[in-house]
Amino acid sequence: MEVLKIIIVSLGSLVILFIFTKLMGKRELSQLSMYDYINSITIGSIAAEMATSLEGDFIKPLTAMIVYGVISFSISYLTCKSVVLRRFFEGHSLLLYQNGQVYEKNLLKAKIDINEFLAMCRSSGYFDLEEIHTALLETNGQLSIIPSAKHRPVTTSDLNLNPQQNEILADVIIDGKILSNNLKSTGKNEKWLDRQLSAHGVSDIKEVILATFDSGSDKLNIYVKLHVKTKGDLFE
Repeated sequence: MEVLKIIIVSLGSLVILFIFTKLMGKRELSQLSMYDYINSITIGSIAAEMATSLEGDFIKPLTAMIVYGVISFSISYLTCKSVVLRRFFEGHSLLLYQNGQVYEKNLLKAKIDINEFLAMCRSSGYFDLEEIHTALLETNGQLSIIPSAKHRPVTTSDLNLNPQQNEILADVIIDGKILSNNLKSTGKNEKWLDRQLSAHGVSDIKEVILATFDSGSDKLNIYVKLHVKTKGDLFE
């Protein structure tokens, strides 16, 4: 009975965590602020305690989860409305480097030493500080870099070119099933899709793992299932 109770309460805590995560927004799933990070750990710890509670008193951890969830949701909402609260809870960006000058006091404030800063630059693809004009530490802990003018990538405007704008590719087939709404949004129909599949030599739609439509080039990109196993890992 205790095992069954743990299973039921665990599933319940997972459902509650899922609901809280949806309410808190996608930021919880990507880069967390310091407050969100601490709050998420706390809620997760309470959920674990709730799942393993054998004495039958799971109301207290459930109440605590709800309180933390409501507070977190409220603060997330208020920070979207108030710049002052946003700065208080999330902080602000720090200038770490600009025009050949390392701002050591900002590094100290961010608790980052020079070696860690250089490692962050290398992770962004910059092995020489002379290639960097400005480096900012964002509130989510990521490093944003503006390259120096002579080291930045060449753009199409530099070459006086006017390339065609890329559009979002619509998924029209996934795992052998036609996504009717997506196909309709492209202005195409299933007869057109059948003709495209035939032109690519595909006789069974179930063999298509993915098909996307490029509206810019009016082209259907088809990827069929490959029923073979690779013999080795190329990155071993």
